Amino acid sequence: MSPRSRTPRRRGADRPLHVVVATRLFSPEPVAAAFRQEALVLALERAGAEVTVLTSTAPGTGKVRSRERHVSRWPVKRDQQGQVRGYLSYLSFDIPLALRLMLQRRMDALVLEPPPTTGAVGLVAAAIRRVPYTYYAADVWSDAVDSVEGVPSIVSRLLRVSETTVWKRAARVLTISPGVQHRVEELIGSRPNLVMVGNGIDTGMFTPEGPDGGEQGQYFVYAGTVSEWQGAGVFVDAFARVRATHPDARLLFFSEGSGRDMLEQRVREEGIAGIEFRDKIPAAQVAAHLRGAVAGLSSITPEQGYEFALPTKIYAATATGTPVIHAGEGAAFDRIRANSLGWACDHDAESVAEAMESALRGEGNLSPEHLRQWTVENASLAGCAAKGARAVLESVRRP
Repeated sequence: MSPRSRTPRRRGADRPLHVVVATRLFSPEPVAAAFRQEALVLALERAGAEVTVLTSTAPGTGKVRSRERHVSRWPVKRDQQGQVRGYLSYLSFDIPLALRLMLQRRMDALVLEPPPTTGAVGLVAAAIRRVPYTYYAADVWSDAVDSVEGVPSIVSRLLRVSETTVWKRAARVLTISPGVQHRVEELIGSRPNLVMVGNGIDTGMFTPEGPDGGEQGQYFVYAGTVSEWQGAGVFVDAFARVRATHPDARLLFFSEGSGRDMLEQRVREEGIAGIEFRDKIPAAQVAAHLRGAVAGLSSITPEQGYEFALPTKIYAATATGTPVIHAGEGAAFDRIRANSLGWACDHDAESVAEAMESALRGEGNLSPEHLRQWTVENASLAGCAAKGARAVLESVRRP
């Protein structure tokens, strides 16, 4: 069958469906949202759609994997760590986005990535342009804001209203885990527009084969955001204990986020040796460092309402055949323990230190082959993206 015959049609028109994806982060930025949206775009293209990506200007350059893709970039405000994060940064993307969407040539469907402010802009634009929109509920942002101290209650309430309104009016809401789906249903009720597509990692890039990052000795890797709801400070406390029996071990942070600077300052002031804070790096380099690590690290702060989260850093480790240590109860804890993916422990220094000791001693009978196979079968980003692409294309009304 020719590629042309697989191309979706709309209202009998002899043209492919045109899907516009609005996301503040896109490849080559080494963050989960960028990977997720790139995978969705590739899946939409494979299904025969024409895709336009409206995103921000990315620092550095990256390889574009699809010659057919059109990516439109706009400069945005970034913080000192180069992140598009915070109210002003979001507005610097969302305000121009409103005009970009209105000036966009004909489109058949719109896909929106958080934050909810982007969702609100897309909601209005979709209504004016009379096209269905799909919202990617990778997180529940209003819950995350509630967990941050010092946020005015009016801001939390406005964000909650904005987020739930975007969900309710979307043709499709893509959720990344049963936990996120359940939380969304708690807030807006069970609805037919909710589609659980799952979440995962690029198993073609995160593999056991390849370079190991060139590090010496035994080390742990924390790759990803450091903020209030992750509670990554527990690894610093635990590692300080581990160094007493393993003086040559190291803990590498490849991270960004609101808590990184404070954590780095604390390590410096307390003189904890063996902990290194490095800048975020491309995904291929993260994979290389994980291949040589004794374990990847993941955590979720307890009692902040975020226990349903499944951090992608878990899958990044297991896809390379490296076990993971997760601190904090909830969905991630249950998944790791039920599938023998590493060590799931309480979010306290003593429990995490015990897990680190076990990893350094090579205990647990965790074969790289099992970790890799489980990830390919259960957490492939391409598979999740294919489900999302089907949901987006099915949202387009046909005659």
